[in-house]
Amino acid sequence: MATPMSASRFLERLRAEGATLVEVGDWEHHNRNHVGPWGPVHGVMIHHTVTKGSAHTVELCRNGYEGLPGPLCLGVITKDGRVHLVGYGRANHAGLGDDDVLRAVIAETALPPDNEANTDGNRHFYGFECENLGDGVDPWPEAQLDAIERVSAAVCRHHGWTERSVIGHLEWQPGKVDPRGFTMAAMRARIGVGA
Repeated sequence: MATPMSASRFLERLRAEGATLVEVGDWEHHNRNHVGPWGPVHGVMIHHTVTKGSAHTVELCRNGYEGLPGPLCLGVITKDGRVHLVGYGRANHAGLGDDDVLRAVIAETALPPDNEANTDGNRHFYGFECENLGDGVDPWPEAQLDAIERVSAAVCRHHGWTERSVIGHLEWQPGKVDPRGFTMAAMRARIGVGA
């Protein structure tokens, strides 16, 4: 079981990994902790936003929308590779997912098919939203892929996890397709933090 790192430690770890950071408002205290616990944490979850335009995307992920209040992640990774910190703590990003997948993430073994939605992922994952239309055509610039790699590696190094603790939303919750446009297997190979 891993306790979430403090916001200041999170910031320090991302900087040490070379991520380009933008702190948005009082991100360190913006969370959904009042509706449920955050932690123990077991991994990193990557999403795409189905949005266009960095400013709009960051605002949406910070504030949420009707029916889904923000923050919708901890960091928004825009196409230019900047990581906009919009919240810290429990965030509305993962929703309910498969308990078998969570067990595999914890054990750092091959992921089973996600065929259930019975476990609170907002509690257990650091979440990053990535600016992309999610249509399989919208490009993923190298700067953005590099930033995904860096933030994932930073969290994994802190907790002593391997790249197997980094998953896509599509691997967690039935019916999800994100991130679309690259494979999580390829991203995990890039992260490659080892044991």
